[in-house]
Amino acid sequence: MATRGSRSEKVKRIFQQFDANRDGGLNREEMEALVVAVNPRVKFSDEQISAILDEVFRTYDEFIDGDKGLTYEGLLRTYDDGAGDVDRDFDSLELELNLEDNIKGISEASSSSIAEERAIESQKKQRTAAWAVSPNHGIVFDDTWKIVDDLEILIKRLKAKQAKDGKSKGDNSDAYSDAGWSRELGPSTEISDKRVIWEESGQSGPDYVVFVKELGVLRSRADGARSREEAFDGHMAIGRVLYEHQLFKEALVSFKRACELQPVDVRPHFRTGNCYYVLGKYKEAKEEFLLAMEAAEAGGNQWGYLLPQIYVNLGIALEGEGMVLSACEYYREAAILCPTHFRALKLLGSALFGVGEYRAAVKALEEAIFMKPDYADAHCDLGSALHAIYEDERAIEVFQKAIDLKPGHVDALYNLGGLYMDLGRFPRASEMYTRVLAVWPNHWRAQLNKAVSLLGAGETEDAKKALKEALKMTKRVELHDAISHLKQMQKKKVNSKGGTNVEGAFITVEPVRFKTAGQKTTMRSDLANALQIRAFQRITRLGRCDVELLKKEMIDGDVPVSYSGSGVPEKSIRKPNLEVILRRLLSFLKPETFQGAVKAINERILSVLDESGSGRVDLGVFFAVLAPICSGPPEKRKRVAFDALLWRPVNEGMPQIRKVDAVRYIKFLRAIYVPSRGISEMLEVHGETDASMVRYSEFLVMFDDSDWGFGIMSTLLKLETGDRNRHGHHVCSVCRYPIIGSRFKEMKSHFSLCNQCYSEGKVPSTYKQEEYRFKEYGSEAEAMKDKCLCFNMPSHNDP
Repeated sequence: MATRGSRSEKVKRIFQQFDANRDGGLNREEMEALVVAVNPRVKFSDEQISAILDEVFRTYDEFIDGDKGLTYEGLLRTYDDGAGDVDRDFDSLELELNLEDNIKGISEASSSSIAEERAIESQKKQRTAAWAVSPNHGIVFDDTWKIVDDLEILIKRLKAKQAKDGKSKGDNSDAYSDAGWSRELGPSTEISDKRVIWEESGQSGPDYVVFVKELGVLRSRADGARSREEAFDGHMAIGRVLYEHQLFKEALVSFKRACELQPVDVRPHFRTGNCYYVLGKYKEAKEEFLLAMEAAEAGGNQWGYLLPQIYVNLGIALEGEGMVLSACEYYREAAILCPTHFRALKLLGSALFGVGEYRAAVKALEEAIFMKPDYADAHCDLGSALHAIYEDERAIEVFQKAIDLKPGHVDALYNLGGLYMDLGRFPRASEMYTRVLAVWPNHWRAQLNKAVSLLGAGETEDAKKALKEALKMTKRVELHDAISHLKQMQKKKVNSKGGTNVEGAFITVEPVRFKTAGQKTTMRSDLANALQIRAFQRITRLGRCDVELLKKEMIDGDVPVSYSGSGVPEKSIRKPNLEVILRRLLSFLKPETFQGAVKAINERILSVLDESGSGRVDLGVFFAVLAPICSGPPEKRKRVAFDALLWRPVNEGMPQIRKVDAVRYIKFLRAIYVPSRGISEMLEVHGETDASMVRYSEFLVMFDDSDWGFGIMSTLLKLETGDRNRHGHHVCSVCRYPIIGSRFKEMKSHFSLCNQCYSEGKVPSTYKQEEYRFKEYGSEAEAMKDKCLCFNMPSHNDP
């Protein structure tokens, strides 16, 4: 990867190549020639070219030199802003780098005095990074140059000492997906390719303590400058140098001092936000980027060209907190302000995929790849989005393109392995997971999936070895169960005497042939639906959210009343604002887990509640829909659901709700949680005009109705209290896994099924009967009690 200095030289050669009249600027014709030349595979229309040029000349207006056009500094700024890839363009133009040309002026018509001035500037470039001579972000005062030179010496001394002691080490991050961090505001390309980990602990790094002490002297020199502006210049320069060398904690100190000196300047807030983000302090980073955004918007055109970068980095910081819906908003704003910002589009696509908006994600990612065809991370995420919409063959091609561009791309390899698993192409899946482990040896999920793919390919012994390796990496109970399952399958194979292969030896029975023994045994269809709801509770962790928190949100929340197209008042809220409320409700979740929860809620609940696709949701109905699956006594959940409907403006201040609202709510519940029944029922709601009112007691009757209400909640409660129960040595007669939850025993043939196999209607093929009658046992104690009762029953022959 080119250094920042060589990048500027490459931009200079590109500039010289297209500055046909040698006037020191690129006019519209010359810029058009450049755009076409660096995109040889793209056939631009006249309208597209005109739109691109209009955007460049408008965005970089301060770099336009009259009729001459875009200056060299302006072209360099476009590359720094992510509008193009210097290395790719340089190579595609087949140019050569002439390092001896540093001192020559860009324009051959320049006077000797200008040439001398540029020679001095070029010498400064050799002394430190190119940002220092940037017209907007560079060093202004001569004394600041002296401080920077002294700081470079201190850092070189520290590097030499720590390298000698073996304390400084590299971490090759080439295998991982680039977050798409803005080049202008984030780590340089050198940081992306090779992270350096400094020994910053005072106890174990005496050299570092000395360095910090000497750094303090330089900061004092900056503070002692003749003016506030010069002190600001000094601290910003110190921070930039420290940041470039990845001394982020110390860089943060300098940038915060610069914020104190000029609180309304955009730049120190940018840099402070970057430091916080790299240090993992996402909340603080978000706050600084918001300050930067306010300052840029207040500053008018001066900082307008940086707004897309602020939006991008703010979005990334929000994603760090798990706020993906909110991040989408800022990525979208960045892409609108700067349509050529391929990183913003990639990030938008990745975030949309993260919240389950797959088709929109495909569109954004395709746009990013159109602008930057060699963007491996965009190809990787596009492959995942295509797989989500079942375009699997195209997804395979796109994943392979990502791997061709970046052979050690862990995400692409892992996701392609998952796709092959879904397609049943187990040998290819195993190959992908093996390649993941070659790059990331302790990736336990890849190791586990490799075991599963080997099992699918019939390689039982290799699968067992892979499982044991995964178990060494993480002591998870699922792996113990998986190994136990493998042993059970092997025993079955040994015991079968030349008969059928017992793997998959089951039949699926029609629902009408499944009967229940006793009123306490759950119906097969009810269990299937309840298991889906329970899985949703686990993904979203709403089963751990106290329903009282919903009540608190309604009491404390200040949601303005809005009016729909029909003029009905409602407390509606935009999805990003709703995400903020969800973050409070699920505050115990880590950011990545919260992201998964929001995705599931968006796909399952918000997609139904936002019928018009407006991006807004009725908050009262949303709370009412959440209440039945939150934690707490069932009576409390129903009461909070009713209260949430009362909280809506149409019912507020009354002890009753409109019957039409109650009916609509019940049908929302069924459409969301029991979709096999509920979607068609939703179509019947429109046009109802029943003006009668419903009290809480009447609402409960409607809610608990087993046929037209949400009577399935009783089955859900049974799962919540017993789905971790184990049944000793009992294994499911179909899947051979240890039975966890309820055990369903067939009363005639005496085989047992787990929750899942019972709900799917699976029975062993060796037991073919006209009907199957099952009794449910929530625990082994219940089964033992039932057994004892059978033994103690008096015989008919007893006197």
